[in-house]
Formats: sequence, C-alpha cells, structure tokens
Amino acid sequence: MFEIDSGLTTNEKLEILADAAKYDVACTSSGVDRKGKKGALGNSVSSGICHSFAADGRCISLLKVLMTNHCVYDCKYCINRCSNDVVRTAFEPDELCRLVIEFYKRNYIEGLFLSSGVLKNPAYTMEKMCETLLLLRTKYRFNGYIHVKTIPGAPDELISAAGYLADRISVNMELPTAESLSRLAPNKSFKTILDPMGKITDTIASHRVAIGKGARMERSDINKHLTNSIFNKDNIKTQLSGDEQIRLGDYRIKNSLSTDNTFLPSAGDNSSLTRAFAPAGQSTQIIIGATPETDLTLIKTTQQLYQHFDLKRVFYSAYIPLNDDNELPSLDTSVPLLREHRLYQADWLLRFYGFRAEELLSEDRPNFNEKLDPKCDWALRHLGMFPVELQTASYDLLLRIPGIGPKSAKRIVTSRRYGKLDYDSLKKMGVVLKRAHYFIMCNGRMMYNTPIEERYISQRLIEDNNKENWQISHQNEKYTQMSLFTDFKMEAGV
Repeated sequence: MFEIDSGLTTNEKLEILADAAKYDVACTSSGVDRKGKKGALGNSVSSGICHSFAADGRCISLLKVLMTNHCVYDCKYCINRCSNDVVRTAFEPDELCRLVIEFYKRNYIEGLFLSSGVLKNPAYTMEKMCETLLLLRTKYRFNGYIHVKTIPGAPDELISAAGYLADRISVNMELPTAESLSRLAPNKSFKTILDPMGKITDTIASHRVAIGKGARMERSDINKHLTNSIFNKDNIKTQLSGDEQIRLGDYRIKNSLSTDNTFLPSAGDNSSLTRAFAPAGQSTQIIIGATPETDLTLIKTTQQLYQHFDLKRVFYSAYIPLNDDNELPSLDTSVPLLREHRLYQADWLLRFYGFRAEELLSEDRPNFNEKLDPKCDWALRHLGMFPVELQTASYDLLLRIPGIGPKSAKRIVTSRRYGKLDYDSLKKMGVVLKRAHYFIMCNGRMMYNTPIEERYISQRLIEDNNKENWQISHQNEKYTQMSLFTDFKMEAGV
C-alpha cells in the first residue's frame, strides 16, 4: 500500500486529482435550474457548462476532481488501484472548498463534480466528501451545481446527507454483470451498488410526490413499458440474455432513505439550509470494452436500470487500457469510442423514441453495426415496414424513421393537417433527408428511385458516415485533457 504524500501544494494536488478523475464520466448538462439567492454564492442552470474536455474528447462541464486517489481496493481496470505505484494525495475538505470558491469567483467553473478513491473504508471516505459538501453549502454559501459520486458500502445516513447536499448523485455500477464485477473488482458487489441505488430512487420519488409531481420522471417513455408500479418489489424480476440473471429488483429497497428534507449532518448552523433530495436525479456509469459482454447485454442492463431505478442517465465509459493484467485487454488495444457512441445513441432511443432493447438487438445479432447509427441499423433489419407514407403515418411510427426526431415528427403531424407535405418542407422542419429519403414517401412518391434492399442502402449510409465515424474513432489522437493553467494561462493560487 502506497502512503499519501502530505507535502504537496494545493496546485500539485489539483494536477494529480483532476487528472485521476478524467476516467469518471460526468454529465454535460446539470439538469436542474436554481436561481441565485441573497446571501448565497452561485446558481445552477439546466443547460450546464462546458469548459474543458476529457482525454478521449468528451465534454466536461464541471471542475472534476477526486477527494483522493488513494484506494484500498484493487479493481483491475482502475489506474488508482492499490497495487499501482502512483503518487497518492488527498484534499482536506476546507482546502477543496476554497479551491472551488476561488475558481468560481474567477469564472473558471460553475459547479463541482466530486468522486473519490476509497480512503481507509467507504464510511470514512463518504464522511469526508459529505463534510466538503456541507462546508460548501453552509460556510461558503455555495449555491451552484454539485454532482457527487457515492462510495458503495457507505452507511445510509451519509448517502442521505450527500443527496440533500448535492444536485445529482450517482453510484457507479462499473460493469454490466455480476460475473464481470466479481472478476475485475473483487472488493465490490452488485448488492453494495444496487442497494443504495434503490434507496436513492425511493427517496427521490418520495420528494417528487411530496411536491405534487409523479413518482417517476416525466421524460421517460421507457416507463410506459412497466404494467405495474416499480415500487412493487415482487414485480421486478427480469432476465438477461442466456442464463445470466442480475435480478435488479432483488436489490430494491425495503426502507428508503430519510425523507425529512431538513436532515443534514451537524456542522455549524444549518437552520437556513433546507434542500430537496438530489433534484437533478441519479445516474450511474458502465465501463465498456474491459469485459466481453455484448451490446445486447449492455442495453438490456441499461433498460432495467431505467425501469427499476428511474435513473436520469446511464453513462458509458469506453475502457482505456491503463493496466497490464491478464484479465484485461492488452495495452495496445484501441479505445472503443465508436462503440461507446453507438451505445449512447441506443440509450437515446430507449429513453425518448419508444424502442426496447429486444427490438434493437437480438441473440442472433447481439452487437450494433458500428458503422451505422442504431436507428438505421434497426430500420435496415425491418425494411418490410418501409417506405413509410408521411402524410398518414402515426407519430410513434414517424419516430422510428432514421433522420426524424421528436421535434420534426411533431412538426410533420401538425403541418399535414393544413396541406400536403413535400420534401422541401420536410427539410425546413428539420428532417435529415440524407438518411430519411431511403425510408419515406411523400404523397406516394419517394425522393429518389431507391431500391428497398438492405445491402444497397447500408453501403450508401456507411459511405455518408465514413468521415464522422473516422473522427469519433480517432478522438484519442485529436484531443488532450485541457488544463486551466496550461491552456488558459490561469493561476491556481487560492
């Protein structure tokens, strides 16, 4: 076990702990609006902020750091695992608070993304993180956006405190099956991950009901696929492909976390601090490419997480080979960025387009064609449904046509009430005709004389996407981790 270097400056700690945090995927949109208020510093806007980029090109909207990169766990995929010889350091709670406030005052950042390695044990680490958040909200009166990643295995009362102090809270699932988690992260288990995830879900739902909203998020079309309440534990028994059972419902919660919205750990005067529980919802992260699961297994797991835990987002993190280990891909393995991109697109289809995992992929075709977006891939396997007549197609059917999204589908439904559609008007409505024209008709006519044949359409769609696919696949070569100090010539002193 490597000891923490206590002689580092705040700037040196920031350089180490910000770099170590780049493998945690952060949301690029805060997901919560909160106006500034008298006596408090900062606000939060749902559109989020984008000041820097991760090493693989993804946008970072927050100051993203670890509380510490010291870790007693030995997860094989993690750069901070206890068996790696790296410089170890940690922020003191007040030290990190001063850093956040100084950066905020200088307009470097608008919020905080806080994660951590496991220092001593989950309870000790989570206590330090909660102390940091409490100081930010009370002593420093910080009203800006905070996303905190909890430590699996931490006590319920600390997870509850984090939920009341942060805007978004997450428990990283890390790997999509219990078998993979056991093999690569022997110190973790589905129970220690899904138990708190379920408790957070129930507490968020309780707060939503208390303020007159539905228990589940309104945005989630995938919720409609459940015929019974998600809070009935007996109804939540689902199965992955083959014999794999993760039974997410078995980890639902018998007793949710505290729903008293004045609950906070004692630290000074909290009398004026009353907050909703995780108003921006809950998320999780799944690493892809470190283990051999298919895309079908991944999106089935994702679908279950949305249905049973009502997550705001599931984030996918393309595995970056960092450790030389027989259980992991070799160090010269390319980062599966294009696969990650396709999974994000499929995730969007699950949440907003009414698709189900079983429609997008099957046991016979368990992986997406990485050269095509999942919606085109699905359409090519269901060419019997096409071309679709836009003058009469239902809204739900319009959403399944490549190149047509929710906004353009609504515009089509509205516009055709007043006259016939044509291809010029479709373009003005936002329809992406370079994809859509293979699958649609307007008043009985296709845009071009196109044969409805899978190989023909597939080749042309791939040709259209070649440039974009190449750019996504080579983001590692194009992007580097931005630094406030090197790239923007800013000072780190606090």
